[in-house]
Order: sequence, then C-alpha cells, then structure tokens
Amino acid sequence: MRIGIDFDNTIICYDEVFAAAARQRGLVPDGWTSLKSQLRDYLRAKPGGELAWQSLQGWVYGKGIGNATIFPGLLDFLAACRRACADVYIVSHKTRYGHQDPDRTDLRIAARDWIRGAGLIGAADSTLHLDRIYFEDTLAAKIDRLASLDLDVFIDDLIEVFEQPHFPQQTRPILFASPPAASHGRYRSTPTWAAVQREVFAT
Repeated sequence: MRIGIDFDNTIICYDEVFAAAARQRGLVPDGWTSLKSQLRDYLRAKPGGELAWQSLQGWVYGKGIGNATIFPGLLDFLAACRRACADVYIVSHKTRYGHQDPDRTDLRIAARDWIRGAGLIGAADSTLHLDRIYFEDTLAAKIDRLASLDLDVFIDDLIEVFEQPHFPQQTRPILFASPPAASHGRYRSTPTWAAVQREVFAT
C-alpha cells in the first residue's frame, strides 16, 4: 500500500502556536484560544486582516514552528503503516518563503527540521523517510505529484485538494477534519487519526 499525507494541519498542529503569537502581537483579546481556522476567519474580517494573517502565518510556519505539536494518534497510525509494510509519503503545498515575512525564513527547511526534531525521520524504524517528503509551489503541482506517486490513499485537511479535477481517480481521498465535515463525492471525513486508521486499515 502507498499512503500519502499532507503536512500542515494534518501531521503538524499549529493551533496553540497561532493563538499565542496572535495574543503576543495584540491581534486578539487576552486569553484568546481557538482553532487556527477560527483565528484566520476572525482576522480576515477586520480591516487589514488578510495582511496580518499572512504575516502571522509566515512567522508560525517558519521561526515559530518549533512550538507546534504532532496531532494525537498520528504516531499510532504510522506504526500501523509500518506493520502493514506501507510506503508513506508527505506531499504538501508549501512555498519556500511565506508572504509578508521580512526575515525570509525558508519554510521547507523549517518543516524538515521540525519533522526530524519530532523523531518522525532518522531512526532505524522510522516509517517516514527524507526522500519521500515533497513540498510543492502550487496546488496544481501538488496534485501532479500525487498522481506521479500512484498513491492508494491520500489524507488531507483541505476539501479543495480532493475537488481538483485532476485529482487522481485511483487514489482514495480521506479528509482529516475536526469537527468532521459532511462527506461529498469520493472523500470520507474523519475527525481523528484513530478514525483515519480505522478507515485505512479497517480496524
């Protein structure tokens, strides 16, 4: 089996990092805690909010990434992949530099360093390997990469990925979303990695 996984907000969880950075910058009231998606919508509804959001993203995905966490249950899922002798790939739409980032932090290097620091690569029994991690400049390039890898399953937090007209027909799409979204078309919505594991391995 060949399994692909998105990176941002699928493997790595930024919710607490975004909330803390937004509080520090005075973009939200003191004590604000929310999901990343709620913070994004809150900022975008304000004048100049889109630029503030892009600046925040550039910092969190770059210099702030060290404080991000692994989604609960991911390690158990990767262990199940290893037991099944599945090949696992990371395929992400991630530009090299963030918008509105004056420091020009290389986001791909930051992501790889986080993956290594989290212990997801580098060990003798690692399910993930550096040469199976792909970061693409555009969504279209991401879909092309998925097709070239001939994946059986791809897991992503964005519905728009699965709705692309050239999303490969042979690849089974699984949406990682909490709360779960209504399932339409080919994809199934799963709110946790335990649910993803049951969906992929029928356990």
